[in-house]
Amino acid sequence: MASQVRSLDELPVSALKGAGAHTLKRLEKLSISTVGDLLFHLPLRYEDRTRVTPIGQLKPGDHALVEGRVELAEILPKGRRSLIIRIGDGTGFLDLRFFHYTAKQREQLARGKRLSCYGEVRTGYAGLEMTHPDYKLIDDMDADVSEQALTPVYPLTEGIHQKAIRRLAAQALSMADESRLPDLLPEPLIPAGYRLPLRDALRLLHQPPAGCNETSPKLTAARSRLAFEELLSHHLSLGRFRTQMQAHRAPVLAINRQAAERFVRSLPFALTGAQQRVIAEIEADLCSDRPMMRLVQGDVGSGKTVVAAYAALAALSSNYQVGIMAPTELLAEQHFRNFRQWLEPFGVQIAFLSGRLKGEARKTELEAISSGAAGIVVGTHALFQEQVVFHRLGLIIIDEQHRFGVHQRLALREKGLQDGLYPHQLIMTATPIPRTLAMLGYADLDLSVIDERPPGRTPVKTAVIPTSRRADIIARITDWVSKGRQVYWVCTLIEESEVLQCEAAEKTAVMLAEALPNVRVALIHGRLKPAEKEAVMSAFKERHFDLLVATTVIEVGVDVPNASLMIIENAERLGLAQLHQLRGRVGRGPGEAHCVLLYQPPLSETARQRLGILRDSDDGFVIAEKDLELRGPGELLGTRQTGQIQFRIADLTRDGPLLDAVAQSAAILLKDYPDRAERLIRRWVGHSVQYAGA
Repeated sequence: MASQVRSLDELPVSALKGAGAHTLKRLEKLSISTVGDLLFHLPLRYEDRTRVTPIGQLKPGDHALVEGRVELAEILPKGRRSLIIRIGDGTGFLDLRFFHYTAKQREQLARGKRLSCYGEVRTGYAGLEMTHPDYKLIDDMDADVSEQALTPVYPLTEGIHQKAIRRLAAQALSMADESRLPDLLPEPLIPAGYRLPLRDALRLLHQPPAGCNETSPKLTAARSRLAFEELLSHHLSLGRFRTQMQAHRAPVLAINRQAAERFVRSLPFALTGAQQRVIAEIEADLCSDRPMMRLVQGDVGSGKTVVAAYAALAALSSNYQVGIMAPTELLAEQHFRNFRQWLEPFGVQIAFLSGRLKGEARKTELEAISSGAAGIVVGTHALFQEQVVFHRLGLIIIDEQHRFGVHQRLALREKGLQDGLYPHQLIMTATPIPRTLAMLGYADLDLSVIDERPPGRTPVKTAVIPTSRRADIIARITDWVSKGRQVYWVCTLIEESEVLQCEAAEKTAVMLAEALPNVRVALIHGRLKPAEKEAVMSAFKERHFDLLVATTVIEVGVDVPNASLMIIENAERLGLAQLHQLRGRVGRGPGEAHCVLLYQPPLSETARQRLGILRDSDDGFVIAEKDLELRGPGELLGTRQTGQIQFRIADLTRDGPLLDAVAQSAAILLKDYPDRAERLIRRWVGHSVQYAGA
């Protein structure tokens, strides 16, 4: 009896008829292992088979249910061999074309047979036709072939068919009563307008009644009801993670006042008000014995690194080490140079670790880290390798965090665990995070925003120009260089690709050197050895070259104030965030700064919107909001690799307005219904909860 009332959130799919070993394997690829998972695997769209359309009324492009009698059945040998079945209903004729068919099908679809079929109507050789329609033979001449509800079309994986998943979903719905799929949300916590029971919402979405369409208010309300519950569960899981982290202890890091004042005086620029505010927020965290978990976001060139250096000084003042992790060697090297310049005068030894460091040099750095001689350790993902042992790690600084996998961040944090104390974490990103994403994806972190440009940062003028005017752009470079300014020319691929029609960096460098004999051209791309990349960048910064042809390897971490013109080839191929990051490499010094987005016509509508947004705005936060609208949260944050936000139903672009109510309901649920909060997390987030916000 116990199994009869087992929760569908826990009941394996194998309990359903037709869910054999083969099907179960395929369902696993869709992240479906329980009957509850199947219920929350919603249709992508619907087919309307609730009414029969007379054949005479069909038009090309229609998706329709028709019925008729077979008038003709023949193999068509010309062109690609196919079976043609012509049906008629008294209003007209329609050909059904099958490229793949069996002898049994030929026998079944004999002249005189009656059948119904659904598919897309196209123009064929002899009139209108459907290719491989979904069909049924009709034995009862008086049978109604239409269906009572819209037919769901589910997301699939190879080896499983719509009919199979429809049968399983229908079984799952028939089992969904109050005892097996309880409503975990008290009605008052659900926003008005979406207050329908969970089971009703699921039934509506899996089997919408006749007369509905995908934008019907009924379906919209049902979808919002489920999205709200899913968003709430993610919010709760991040809140729980935050609570768990706050239960840990961390070293108290207090900055030496004299050192702090000397550090600020030594900078060649004055700190902005925004930088000072964020520094104060970080200091307050570091003085606590709870682990800091703070995300500092600021637009390109807003001065995040100097804020991180100040935080590092606080750890060093308290005799703790600092680990600084960057996603690329180029960015790690840039941090290494900056931290050396700022903190070596304080007697701080700085170690550098990357995958390229080998042999004796690596051994020396590892010893400096484990002995505590190195106060700051800068590196790539090499920092969390097993051989790296910190002496006394008190602060972890992670740059461009969304490029790291969750496991990598966890590994680095665990490295710092010593005597029951966890290190503080400071996370930086130059990809401004839209408010909707910050409210959910980073609900476990305290958020600081550097929303002020340092003095001297020049707004970059952006132009969108077709490749047909490439020669004009090249001609302008000589004039620019003659004024003593430098130029970036960014190519999106290293090797030529006929498919993407992108210029190869190597070929472009040769072409530009020939076209501009008085301009000194250098080349940098990801295939160069790190030492070669470093040598090219240093030479460019020291003005030994006028024009640097580069791939997107220069997206982050490159700071050459005299470079004030950037040309990006095939700009339509890149996302908004990446284009904005690249553009941020210019405008770092005095004088005008320009960015030219060269595109290959014709532009898709999305690419046209993207380039237009970038031309009209240099505000990273505006750009991030638009990027979220165009691409969605998963792609924007690289979460497909990092496992941070994977929604089944919710869509932050569509459901963002629900987030304020989510936060309010979460607080009430935790206070008054803590057991339901746990069950909600298990239902929606499941095993991934241990990594949420990690």
